[in-house]
Amino acid sequence: MKILSSWLRQYVSGINVSDRTLADDLTLRGIAVEGVFDLGPNGSLFEMDITTNRVDAMNHYGIGREAATIYGLKLLDLNAKLPEAKAAANPYPIKIEEPTLCGRFTARVLRNVKITQSTGIVAERFRLLEQKLISNAVDATNFVTQAMGHPTHAFDLDKLEGAIILRRARKGEKLKTLDGIERTLDPDDLVVADEKKALAIAGVMGGWDTMITPETKNILVEAAWFDPATVRRSSKRHLLHTDASHRFERGADFNAPPIASALVSRIILEAGGEIEGDLVDVVIPEAEQRTAKRPAISFAVSEARRILGATEDAEGITAAIAENILTGLGCALKKNGTQPAPTTANDLDPSRAVSAPSTSTADYQVTLPSWRLDLEREIDLIEEIARVYGYNRFQNTLPSFAGGVAELPWAEKESTIRGTLLGLGWTEAVSSTFCSATDAVTFTPQPNSAVPLGNPLSEEAGMLRPSLASGMLGMLALNLNRDMEDVMLFELGTVFSGSTDKVEERPSLSIGATGKLPLAGPHQPPRDLDFYDVKGSVETLLNKFSAKSLYFDRFPSDSGLMPAWLHPGRSARAVFDGATVGYFGQLHPAEAQRRKLKQTIYIGEIYLDRLYKQNLRQPIVRELSRFQSVRRDFSFILPETTPWVRISEALTALGIPELQDFKAAEILSEKDSKLVPAGHISLLLRTVFQAPDRTLQEDELQSYAQRAVAAVEALGGKLRS
Repeated sequence: MKILSSWLRQYVSGINVSDRTLADDLTLRGIAVEGVFDLGPNGSLFEMDITTNRVDAMNHYGIGREAATIYGLKLLDLNAKLPEAKAAANPYPIKIEEPTLCGRFTARVLRNVKITQSTGIVAERFRLLEQKLISNAVDATNFVTQAMGHPTHAFDLDKLEGAIILRRARKGEKLKTLDGIERTLDPDDLVVADEKKALAIAGVMGGWDTMITPETKNILVEAAWFDPATVRRSSKRHLLHTDASHRFERGADFNAPPIASALVSRIILEAGGEIEGDLVDVVIPEAEQRTAKRPAISFAVSEARRILGATEDAEGITAAIAENILTGLGCALKKNGTQPAPTTANDLDPSRAVSAPSTSTADYQVTLPSWRLDLEREIDLIEEIARVYGYNRFQNTLPSFAGGVAELPWAEKESTIRGTLLGLGWTEAVSSTFCSATDAVTFTPQPNSAVPLGNPLSEEAGMLRPSLASGMLGMLALNLNRDMEDVMLFELGTVFSGSTDKVEERPSLSIGATGKLPLAGPHQPPRDLDFYDVKGSVETLLNKFSAKSLYFDRFPSDSGLMPAWLHPGRSARAVFDGATVGYFGQLHPAEAQRRKLKQTIYIGEIYLDRLYKQNLRQPIVRELSRFQSVRRDFSFILPETTPWVRISEALTALGIPELQDFKAAEILSEKDSKLVPAGHISLLLRTVFQAPDRTLQEDELQSYAQRAVAAVEALGGKLRS
């Protein structure tokens, strides 16, 4: 926004610094001046960037208040003196049907006005601000918005039919706004209306049919306070962002309407006319209580000194400095009592300034100004003191810290997981904490457990993620769209479940891969990733944790026990000591098609809250045996439904110390050999026996072999001859 330095100086007399210094001082206090343009004898034009929480500073008077507080000067009183009003038979009728949406509405009747071109100070300042002149009545409302920041509106009184009514728009009701566009109103829109029609979208834009024209003789000046959320929704709904909506939707000053009305009326009456009746001012007490009459908050100078620390000035933050700053910003301070202050902040060790003992000189009850709705707590007042006092005037010290950095209970386990996956060739990635409602329904482990956001950034980020899988698919798609076809990613993050009232957080791990293995080279042709590559990584990872049992299984697609986003025949469940710790496999073709993913995608999720209940496996080091090892191979016919994990568990349960290793050396199905019966497989089991202190004898080996064969036969296997 544009601000004239000459206008600022009118509100604050006695500023004896240059415009450039004034701009720098404002910027250091958070009222950013991005550009200073010389206007010759008319001072300077400031290009301002005011943050959204400082609607009070989006005008000349508000910035003048900041300047007055910085330099300890007096701010001009804005109250306008008006000519004596002509008596009216009855006050103009105002009806607020939606008291939660309109907290205050004022109306003043002006008769026999003259609609002309603006002259004098209004025309001159609009010329310097490069703002278009329309007519003295319309310019008056725009001038007051620039001056004190409160939007107003002028209606042609002769075009109003009956009382002013603040109501919701009727379904299908239409209004031609001042931009010449006829708009269909929504029942959630708050409108200013008379007894026959809508006159304006409250807080956004007035209507065409009641606008000021050269033929206007009588005017109704409106100044009001509207609910910020209602104005924001109407502005977005109708794609109308105006100077008025910009201010109302950020929280206007509840006490400003009477002052703004008087200023507008005075400018209009300069060309002629008279006031009829007193100002009609309808106030909703509940809205006033929420804004202009908020409860006082406690403030202690000792707390400000403790938090802000030592300053470059010897006295530090004193009660007088705090009083001057807060009073200058519009706060009213009531002193509770005093206590001695034997030391100042700068008498303390600078390294302990923030945690220093209390040096309070006074405690206060602070009544907050109606134009600063962003102030709510004591810490907000402390921040204001620091801001106006000057951040650059505090010493560059750090607070003392006697504690240590506390790690999460599973920090070591998380580090092990990260290191293992990095060593296996996976790359760590980070996705958004939010997801769409569709992804939340698709990937949530438990139905109806996804948590919606109260104020989502967009429809694509309206839920807290119940799973990392949706974000992983998004990252894989992002890589594929940029011609990165060989990708292996993992993410360690938090997932959420529960309800808006109570949100539960759990650590989780997601993996996603597509393309070819990264091991291809001149001596090894490239090979596509497959299910068993992913399974190998998962198994290696899980084996970092100690467990009595680890196995993988799968269920039929109609069982409902496997996630719907995994391919029913190319996915598996990981079971760790009887508890399901995750799922992995190929992405379901339907989900791949929905996301337009043409390459085969492998994805999985490990529930770390369950895995972290297990201890990390401690490596065991033993001396290598000096005695010869012996290998024995056994060929079995087994039902094809027999999982390898059962064989592994059976052989391990034998408790034979000399059984050093065993593995499946070869597996044949009926398709591979005519000797394999239907529904069975042929397994070549390779075992290795070795003792640490002797050479094994044949009778020992025979005994061990018989026990191993018996263990496999107990699972339905038959030793081939």
